[in-house]
Amino acid sequence: MEPIRVNQAEISPAAIAAEMQYHPATDRENAWQAAATALVVRQLLLQEAGRLGLSTDDETADPSEGKEETLIRQLLNREIVTPEPDEATCHRYWLANQAKFRSPDLYEAAHILFAAAADDKAARATARQAAMDTLQQVLAWPDSFAALAQQRSACPSGANGGLLGQQSRGDLVSEFETFIVALEEGQICPVPVQTRYGFHVLRLDRFCRGQVLPFETASPIIERQLRAQTWQRAVSQYLRILAGRAEISGIVVESVQSPLVQ
Repeated sequence: MEPIRVNQAEISPAAIAAEMQYHPATDRENAWQAAATALVVRQLLLQEAGRLGLSTDDETADPSEGKEETLIRQLLNREIVTPEPDEATCHRYWLANQAKFRSPDLYEAAHILFAAAADDKAARATARQAAMDTLQQVLAWPDSFAALAQQRSACPSGANGGLLGQQSRGDLVSEFETFIVALEEGQICPVPVQTRYGFHVLRLDRFCRGQVLPFETASPIIERQLRAQTWQRAVSQYLRILAGRAEISGIVVESVQSPLVQ
């Protein structure tokens, strides 16, 4: 394999192998490509810092950083200038992306769990039948839910009548929440809910849909997001310029974006 060079600097196979641990991928080839690209990017930045005469000995040096990290930070701070997002830009972004800026949905539910391991077919069948029998009882006599939870639930919440307390979207398994959002307040789910833990008899007690955050509340979040997006675009463009000036051999650099500069 042809050695990788950035101008006159060679990147050794050992360096790439050491870097691969920071680039998990579906296979070794993709991990190698990501690691080699990251080292090419690093070399481009360090060479440019050297060309510009940047030093780790000046007043901007950070003792908590390594020397190479300090040089790269100084280089990017010097060369990358991005506009600050103004209020009008932030407001337009808020109007166009209000679904991203909502308080979380909150709900209160209760369940009766009939536990069974996901890979135990016999136990799953038994748990499903027990859940079906219990569901028929609570549909006929809703007030029996708490007592049946105390008697039959395999979840610690059974001691409290199956009450799960206040939860927000994402707190519980996705299969559970798929049914939660489809129920009316006070409704018992008409079918047992199957999850990796077993089968659940489910009741929704309360559901509060999240509200769009006011612009004043969302504005600091939007500013940070837009600032980060603008910075990343500018760094990517800068890296493309450096790559275009350099002589790179031994690798086709498919992308000049890297976690190094995010």
